[in-house]
Amino acid sequence: MIQSTFLDPISTMILQGECRVELISGFIPKSSEIYQSLINQLDWRQDQITLYGKTHDVPRLQAWYADPGLTYTYSHIKLEPTPWNELLLDLKKRIEGPYQAEFNSVLCNYYRHGSDYVAWHSDNEPELGEEPVIASLSFGATRKFVLREKRDKKKKIELSLKSGDLLLMSGKTQELYEHQISKTKKEKEGRVNLTFRQIIRY
Repeated sequence: MIQSTFLDPISTMILQGECRVELISGFIPKSSEIYQSLINQLDWRQDQITLYGKTHDVPRLQAWYADPGLTYTYSHIKLEPTPWNELLLDLKKRIEGPYQAEFNSVLCNYYRHGSDYVAWHSDNEPELGEEPVIASLSFGATRKFVLREKRDKKKKIELSLKSGDLLLMSGKTQELYEHQISKTKKEKEGRVNLTFRQIIRY
């Protein structure tokens, strides 16, 4: 379980108990500078996914940085690790410092505009293990992040994730909830999201 050492009121518990979700607003200062650095420095790629016999571009760009040998597979997309750079390592350490968590990988998503999105899903791949800790950092445009219960999909929680915000998910959150970033015509600017994870070596 993640234990926060933050006493600042900007830390808000969204879910508690067996599912734990915590939002720390403004976790990273000067986030606009980091946003531009991430766009310029990361090795972005355009993946494709096949649904119902048709192949489509994934509606965002992605990059996978991890310790050597740590691949990540979802929706039949296999990501081979790119070695960590200094910026990503620094951001990882900023989260690991105040929280009882360790990460050996990060999935980076670049939403270039409001038409880029990620559909309903859970971060529950086998290599993440049971009750994974996911630390999600946002940079750039504000986008709506929605959580919903799997057993009652009418029960939703909507959060506006701003640049510099940190969202922490742990416990049974990935087992009992799913989440998405939906399309929006209102937003024209880009957003970079970093989801730090701990991949289990088998």
